Amino acid sequence: MTKQRMGLLVMAYGTPHSPDEVESYYTHIRRGRKPTPELLSELIERYERIGGLSPLARITDEQAHALAAKLNEMQDTITFTAFLGLKHITPFIEDGVKNMREAEISDAVSIVLAPHYSTFSAQSYNDRAHAKAAALGNIRIHSIDSWYDQPAFIRYWADRLRETFSQISEADQDRTIVLFTAHSLPERIKQMNDPYPEQIAHTARMIAEKADVRHYTTAWQSAGRTPEPWLGPDVQDRMRELHAEGYTTMVFCPVGFVSDHLEVLYDNDIECKQIADELNIRYLRPPMPNTHDTFIEGLANAVLDQIAKKERDE
Repeated sequence: MTKQRMGLLVMAYGTPHSPDEVESYYTHIRRGRKPTPELLSELIERYERIGGLSPLARITDEQAHALAAKLNEMQDTITFTAFLGLKHITPFIEDGVKNMREAEISDAVSIVLAPHYSTFSAQSYNDRAHAKAAALGNIRIHSIDSWYDQPAFIRYWADRLRETFSQISEADQDRTIVLFTAHSLPERIKQMNDPYPEQIAHTARMIAEKADVRHYTTAWQSAGRTPEPWLGPDVQDRMRELHAEGYTTMVFCPVGFVSDHLEVLYDNDIECKQIADELNIRYLRPPMPNTHDTFIEGLANAVLDQIAKKERDE
């Protein structure tokens, strides 16, 4: 039996591949406005603090190929080929769609390497992919809106939390709290009935229940520097509040992210750790999913679920 060929458009935020790309990358994020020398210097310094550059480019590529390999292992009717599409740097989302079309692929599934749906994230990625597909013609893309409730994704974090809590004495566990964090977005999404905050809360609840976590909360991190208000509470403010409530150990689960990158390695492991040290509390962070097999299994199931939905609808 001849297998069906299917494209797998794996979309992510993107990060510079070399120091020379930092300014153009930052300019793209700022919608064509070049950063001031001060802002550029600050971003470069953050990269230097985590080792020179973010490992995100390498990890994203590894995740895409691991996902295609897992899908080809899990079933024998479709051959998947992965194509990267990045939001702010090459290969851009449009490049990924064009590369699929040039490979003579006419059917594809798109997935964003962010678990939760938002008009600012998943929808904006998928809109760009569909616009390019429409312009090229002869290619259909079936897009996954969110996959935050995939059982393997929840299991990944629950397993990591159990491992982390094994490092904490029974006596200290009542003074330990888990902070489930995600990237903040402009507060106006609430007026748009955007499901993002609710999905983050749902993720936290599912993981906490599966891991038997006694104390947990949610908080927002990495807010943009714009005049408008962003979702809160900010994780750093929340840390101080929780310390005042008597917590002496804080476990950070950045569940809105899926890999080691600047927002985790700097915003959490440097900035939040500095506050923990200042407050004389213990800072713990389980490892990020990256290419862990359980996590990749969750992504693969999300893709297979989308294909099953497509077949039901046809």
